[in-house]
Amino acid sequence: MKKLYDYIGKAEVFIVKTALAIITALVFATAIARTIGHPISWAVDVATFLFAWCVFLSADMAMRNDKLVSIELVVSRLPVKAQFYLKIMNQILIILFLAVLIGFGLWLSYTTRLRTYQGIPGFSYTWVTLSVPVGCMLMLSTTIVKIKEQIARGYQSVQTTESNKEFL
Repeated sequence: MKKLYDYIGKAEVFIVKTALAIITALVFATAIARTIGHPISWAVDVATFLFAWCVFLSADMAMRNDKLVSIELVVSRLPVKAQFYLKIMNQILIILFLAVLIGFGLWLSYTTRLRTYQGIPGFSYTWVTLSVPVGCMLMLSTTIVKIKEQIARGYQSVQTTESNKEFL
């Protein structure tokens, strides 16, 4: 199971890097083409589609690598045991929020199945809206893995960093 989780993480990195390179190239090409009087009408639509997927896959990448924004000014002053339980409660709230997003994302994907994306025939808007439930399912699995790791490590896993202690 751990190998599958790691493989998915590597696939996410590859997909996001590739999509960001394509987005950059498309936006640059569109700007150049518009400047010379030959705009590329579909490039912005493709860039927007790729951006939607990049947002959710990148969020999972950040979560996997513990790179999400956090404010530890108050939490770092609590006892280690309280920090542990607070972190677990926070992860449970994240799970509940992601579950709601998955449910509504699936509903949105279903309701948009007949709508075409930006008027492109044969390309359903569902492919864009699927970025929400798929990305949230990936983040949900990451959150569950993080909770299991934290519980396995116990209270000792919650430590304030030296940089936070110096700041305070």
